[in-house]
Amino acid sequence: MSKRLVRVTLPVLILGLAATCGLAEHTRRWRQSTYEEFQKGNAKGVAVRSDGHLELAPKFALLADADASYLWSLKTDANGVLYAGGGSPAKVFRFDGSGKPKTVFESTDLLAQSIAFDAKGALYVGTSPDGKVYKVTSNGEKSVFFDPKTKYIWDLAFGADGTLYVATGDKGQIYSVSPDGKGELFYASDEAHIKVLGFDGKGNLLAGTEPNGRILRITHEAGKKSGDAAASGFVVYETAKREVTSLAIAADGTLYVSAIGEKARGGTSGPSAVITTSQGTTTITNVSSGSIQGAAPFLAFPQAITSSIYRIAADGAPEEIWSSRDDIVYALGLNSDGRLLAGTGNSGSLLVIDGRGVYAQLAKSGSSQITGIARTSAGKVYLCTANPGKVFSLGPEYEAEGTFESQSLDAKLYSQWGRIEWWGPPAMNESAKTGKDSKGPRLEFFVRSGNTEDPGKEWSRWFGPYSETGTQIEAPAARFLQWKAVIHDGRPGDGIDWVSVAYLPKNVAPLVDGIAIQDPGVRVQTPAVITGQAATVALRQPSGPTPVGTIVTTTTTKFDQPPQGIAQKGYASVLWSAHDDNDDELRYAVYFRGENQRDWLLLKDDLDQKYYSWDTTAMPDGAYYLKIVASDAPSNPPDAALKTERESERFVIDNTPPVIEKLQARAAGMNADHSKGVSYDFTFTAEDATSSIEKAQYSVDGGDWILLAPVQGISDNKTENYSFAVRSLSPGEHTIAVRAYDQFDNVGAGKTIINIAK
Repeated sequence: MSKRLVRVTLPVLILGLAATCGLAEHTRRWRQSTYEEFQKGNAKGVAVRSDGHLELAPKFALLADADASYLWSLKTDANGVLYAGGGSPAKVFRFDGSGKPKTVFESTDLLAQSIAFDAKGALYVGTSPDGKVYKVTSNGEKSVFFDPKTKYIWDLAFGADGTLYVATGDKGQIYSVSPDGKGELFYASDEAHIKVLGFDGKGNLLAGTEPNGRILRITHEAGKKSGDAAASGFVVYETAKREVTSLAIAADGTLYVSAIGEKARGGTSGPSAVITTSQGTTTITNVSSGSIQGAAPFLAFPQAITSSIYRIAADGAPEEIWSSRDDIVYALGLNSDGRLLAGTGNSGSLLVIDGRGVYAQLAKSGSSQITGIARTSAGKVYLCTANPGKVFSLGPEYEAEGTFESQSLDAKLYSQWGRIEWWGPPAMNESAKTGKDSKGPRLEFFVRSGNTEDPGKEWSRWFGPYSETGTQIEAPAARFLQWKAVIHDGRPGDGIDWVSVAYLPKNVAPLVDGIAIQDPGVRVQTPAVITGQAATVALRQPSGPTPVGTIVTTTTTKFDQPPQGIAQKGYASVLWSAHDDNDDELRYAVYFRGENQRDWLLLKDDLDQKYYSWDTTAMPDGAYYLKIVASDAPSNPPDAALKTERESERFVIDNTPPVIEKLQARAAGMNADHSKGVSYDFTFTAEDATSSIEKAQYSVDGGDWILLAPVQGISDNKTENYSFAVRSLSPGEHTIAVRAYDQFDNVGAGKTIINIAK
């Protein structure tokens, strides 16, 4: 991409709203200063430069709307009369003084691909595909001048000696045709297509190719055998692109080249020229076989294609001065001031590029592609377009007045508007400030506001003009705002570098989006605080637009260190998500109340993180609720601060273990095999005051714990009865231990001792 022009500007003077100092926290400034930002606006008579500068553009006017779907070639004759060729079917138009098009050539061929004039003013037309070269005399007589017997005629160019050179495909040949119509092979390349022709400052023939994107210098060689090509070629430069689309040669010998597309791997294929006919749209996709496949809509090249412009100095040194993945360059030309012009698609924009690589969008044609550029000796520039086919004029005079409408600002909230500021060249700023220019201020601003995304008749009227930077604007408070700049009597160096509007969104209360109570026995801390070998626990995230630990503002996304959970008995934890549409700094407080209480009690306040853990062992067992209160007080004065609150779902604290009761043992008698001991049946009850019993186990003489099922089969009650049998107890003393867990992993135990006689 081209290098950006670095501008040195004075420091920005910060002008706030007419509001109290305490409200300054919310004051925002909508500043536009880059090409990408200005590109989103609507320019009329204003050029948008790549270095972020707005200035008056050369006068751009519609000359004629041709009776053709597209125009492809544009030339002027020796008298400065403009001609354009296109299709379909193949036609060539002449534009008289009134600009009204007159058809001077038409045929059943699909496309008039190229036109040229000889020294006597006769018109020559190359048609494609399977076309011929036609000659049209000044009195309108048409005849076939040369038939190269090739698939495509891509370009025509006359040499100084009157020889007509014909660029063709799909064999990549150039023919030379004498004034009497006798043609012969002049040069045979290794490329499939010779797409464009031109001449360097020394009169050497230049050719741009496909599929290797080469620039060839072709010179005549004496002594060639009959039937051989009469010239040899030298690769001046091989671009990184596939296809050369246009050449332009400056007076100092500098060569400008536009090229598009990525080079194919594993072989080559034909060009993707697309042709629109009255019967539909066709795409020539394989020139080697000559097949024609249907396609729509008209796109002379695929949309997802890259494009570059190269500058090759007179000494042969190349340099890429512009590239894009969005715009495709179809045509190059030189403006009267020596700057390079580039016609693009598929937005139909005209670009101008200076010697430093700084470029500007001068105008949009309203057609999909600008396909041809021609300039008269008087400095007048003409352009032709496709979809639809039109002809425009450019300069050399500048527009008397230009208007630029910005994109609309979405303040996200109902807002008051402050002052509008801008910066441009000092002379223009002084004129705007004092109004001492003989014709009045040369720069004026207007603003309007509304509450719909797209500006329309439901918005306010335009307020202004404002000719002094730092002026308080009058647009009514609303959510959306748009500014408009009008440049009068443009002069070299005039323009706008940046525009800034201050605004104050209405303060709104923050929102607590979600609350997530964690499982009992989980403690939440930042990873830096966690030490040792504590077991980590996956945290339950609250609902909300962003995860805990992420803060999104209108300009940035801040990532705080996310919390981490560890297992720690007796702790309870809560995570919550919250946001503030004003991007205010928030503080949080956590309150609690028992299920049968009315008053909320403060658990913790002045929190800046969105989580909290506390030791529950000091709280009575029972059911509770939490309340999270979010306040924007850190960003607002006390009388303007707002808060919001949200209650959690019900949760239970239980730190008391279950009670083991009625542990009884009953001898079941001797086993059938007396040698294997005695059997006992045991029963007990496990009871918890707060939560249901989760599980129970028993152990014999300190052995492994064995899981028990309650009598009714499901553990879902605060009181559960259990029954189990122990077989094959040997004579002597035995200890039978039981234990039960509640839902909070509290464990209660009991035991009994039995003696079996020996």
